Amino acid sequence: MTRRARCSHRRTTRDQRGAVAVEAALVLPILFTLLFGIIELSLLVRDQISVASSVRVGSRAATTTGAVVAGPGVCETGPSAPPCTPASSPALAQIAADAIQRNGMSMPKSAIDYVLVFKANDKGYPGANGNSTMPSSCTGVTNCVMFKWNDASEKFRYFSGAWASTSINACAGEADAVGIYLHATHKWVSGLFRNAIGVDDRAVSRFEPLSADTCKSTSPFPHS
Repeated sequence: MTRRARCSHRRTTRDQRGAVAVEAALVLPILFTLLFGIIELSLLVRDQISVASSVRVGSRAATTTGAVVAGPGVCETGPSAPPCTPASSPALAQIAADAIQRNGMSMPKSAIDYVLVFKANDKGYPGANGNSTMPSSCTGVTNCVMFKWNDASEKFRYFSGAWASTSINACAGEADAVGIYLHATHKWVSGLFRNAIGVDDRAVSRFEPLSADTCKSTSPFPHS
């Protein structure tokens, strides 16, 4: 091979290497973006499934006959306890919150912003019949209680709202429906998207009917 040919070959090789480097510089960021995007969406779907599973577990726990007749909840005590009277929250709401805690969510409990336990209207939402929007708290909403995660006790605890246990009707043919709503914050890992996004879900079920004898004794039924 002549000297001129060897020089031409070296230039061609350098040009090819340079082209490969440029192509890699253009393609690799796109590939990494796609990869991280797939990972982020997978984690988001995981958290959404976890939230959906938790509200259904809470709904089943709240609507069993034993939970319905449990009566009023127990108020927190101490200087940081929220205002509460024994009738503020039915015990079934705490039972539902405890079931969510035990469900083994893939996301940390501290990522759960709040849990609403409420008497569901004809649309499956809190409040008067016809309402089809989910509030972010129980403020101004009847028969609705909010729970938040408490680090000290490592449990969900009553935070606000009121739903007198004596107002719950669980008689056959006219049983109330209870709704469980959970709102959580999913934090993005890679920072490619926004810092965080809210994930939520809601489950609504009717109470398991009480026996006819129990329902005939008082209206709607005794809690003693």
